[in-house]
Amino acid sequence: MTTTRLQSTQERLRDPLARRMLLTVVSGALILLALVGIYVLGRPGVGPWLMTAAALVAGSDIAMRAINALRIRQISIELLVTIAASGALIIGEYWEAAAVTFLFMLGAYLEARTLSKTRQALAELIELAPETALVERDGDVVEVGIGAVAVGETVVVKPGGRIPVDGVVINGSAAVDESAITGEPIPESKAAESGVYAGTIALNGLLRVRVAGVGGETMLGRIIERVEEAQDTKAPAQRFIERFARWYTPAIMGLSLVAWIITRNVELTLTLLVIGCPGALVISTPVSVMAGIGRAARRGILIKGGEHLEQAGSITAVAFDKTGTLTEGRPSLTDVVALQPMTAHANHHSLLDNTGWDADQQAVLRWAAIAEAGSEHPLAQPILDAAPGGPVPSADDFSVYPGRGVVTTHNGHTIGVGNAVLMHELDVPVSRQVETRMERLKQTGRTAVMVALDGSLIGILGIADAVRQDAAATVARLRQDGIKRILMLTGDDRLTAQAVAEQVGISEVHAGLMPDEKLEIIRSLQAEGYVVAMAGDGINDAPALVAADAGVAMGTAGTDVAIETADIALVGDDLRKLPEAIGLSRATVRNIRQNVAVALITVGALLGGVLLGEVHMAGGMFVHQASVLLVTANGMRVLRGGRNRTVRSRGNGAMPQPAQAETRDALPA
Repeated sequence: MTTTRLQSTQERLRDPLARRMLLTVVSGALILLALVGIYVLGRPGVGPWLMTAAALVAGSDIAMRAINALRIRQISIELLVTIAASGALIIGEYWEAAAVTFLFMLGAYLEARTLSKTRQALAELIELAPETALVERDGDVVEVGIGAVAVGETVVVKPGGRIPVDGVVINGSAAVDESAITGEPIPESKAAESGVYAGTIALNGLLRVRVAGVGGETMLGRIIERVEEAQDTKAPAQRFIERFARWYTPAIMGLSLVAWIITRNVELTLTLLVIGCPGALVISTPVSVMAGIGRAARRGILIKGGEHLEQAGSITAVAFDKTGTLTEGRPSLTDVVALQPMTAHANHHSLLDNTGWDADQQAVLRWAAIAEAGSEHPLAQPILDAAPGGPVPSADDFSVYPGRGVVTTHNGHTIGVGNAVLMHELDVPVSRQVETRMERLKQTGRTAVMVALDGSLIGILGIADAVRQDAAATVARLRQDGIKRILMLTGDDRLTAQAVAEQVGISEVHAGLMPDEKLEIIRSLQAEGYVVAMAGDGINDAPALVAADAGVAMGTAGTDVAIETADIALVGDDLRKLPEAIGLSRATVRNIRQNVAVALITVGALLGGVLLGEVHMAGGMFVHQASVLLVTANGMRVLRGGRNRTVRSRGNGAMPQPAQAETRDALPA
């Protein structure tokens, strides 16, 4: 039992926060006993012994850190304190040695406590992940470890239970608390076909969920991975401070040596060593950055690291992708125009006449669905969803033409689905009449694509994607926050893009872009001096996301490629979090500057005071550590934050309602 307790204590003391707290308390208690012995009990002889013990208790951890730094050839501020405290003990300045080490350890404890708090966001996220799940197997519901759950299985979530996987609700309904993932406090109503996240809570009602992601493949897993990455990435200001500290520490040691050579005053030399410690300067940036990243994670904004957090505050231009970013990314098929009789093709596929489309329209849809079956483009799914005739067969081969469409072959037929550029490349003739019909669809905000079969145009599909309700408010907020240039970059055609842009308040539209053309526009903006953020969700946005100063991905609707390449991911696909991220970045940078100013002014004033003989070791160390406390407390303000300034107003993002009756007329070939 005794051995077990000893091992448990040793394990706890490996935690820097627990160890520094214990050493600070013991050292402080020894100093207090020394003062009581000297001034209350009238026994001055105990003072030196207790003060020395206090210095050794607090100084042991400081000395070990100094030695560890020397092993990797770094001269740390702990070395300054160790030399100064040792010198003070040697010359009999026991009170100064005890005070210096105690105050330094107190500062180290407060720093560790602050960083520990900033990591609570990650710890809380990890705790959200359930360890077991109720899975339907062979007609029974069995509880299994989360690692034994496979994609495609059905899990049961009871009222009040935490959802263990990402998935889609098969049946049942419940209000689900998603605040831990999206930051939104209002529960979302979930029913059949609704998507759910691991770690969220079904407040009421029973849900049966088809598993789409488990463990690290869930949104919660991505969040945890992002926060872990962020904590290991240092901000530019942080790297600068560390470089500064590397030459500053030897400089202070040199100044102290010069002072001793000139004055032969050991106390002055030791005081310069102690007072010159840049403790507040060293922690000024990491405390603020960690607090900023932690607060962002709690608000559903995943930032890769300090560098990206700082960069976001400098953004002067924002480029938006259209589909899936400014729009919902859940388009639906609204128009099918058959351009020629398709009876023979319809019979070939044994189509069923129960979809609302006539036989010619069904045939066009069927061929388009075969072509899109292997596509991950957001516009592919509504075509597949509307496809008649049962399961869609796989194509014999499949080729993606980025920004233009897809081309496949099936049973000896060549199918092309895409825009006019693709049709031109396939040598498919497009009549003026077809062009006019395409323009009419686009002017209503629909995305129109042509369907070609064996070199002949057979139909047009119109697809509508509702504009996000928060898109217009987000654009307005960005302008209010001083973003100088806001533009849309899309592979869609100009008419459709212009219709969406007008709804959200964007006047600069670049349409019909290939992925590399989006990249070039980002680079041209940077060449003009803009700090550019690119917000996108698709694979075709990945090059622009990488090239932008800040790549922003929509967390749920975004593809894995977009999320992995982006610097910032917005969980819950809430566009309003983009200006919130920029505001948080600016607040963090302001906080860093305040901390650096406090640290530099304090150290400069104290060094001047020491050289003028106005500041002594104990008093100077007290002021020095007070500056550390002030910097730490100021950094904590970022973690707590002020009142949420999330945009509350809703934009006018209504999409024109489908007008199927108007568009189901077959257009003569």
